Amino acid sequence: MRAVISKVFFDHPASVEESYFEHLIFAGRFASTLFLASLAALIHAIIPVLFEKTASNLIRQMYARIENR
Repeated sequence: MRAVISKVFFDHPASVEESYFEHLIFAGRFASTLFLASLAALIHAIIPVLFEKTASNLIRQMYARIENR
């Protein structure tokens, strides 16, 4: 049972040199940014003059953060 818990919660964070909580914070911020980008894209779809580059800029910033890890 302990091996399963370790595999589920700790192996992946360790593979990117993070603790469980560091990974939780990083992934949570990543999810929040994705949510904001999707919201900006939805608003842009309805009113094209708003948030013209917001979603793409957020995604570029996220990509840069992942590449530099």
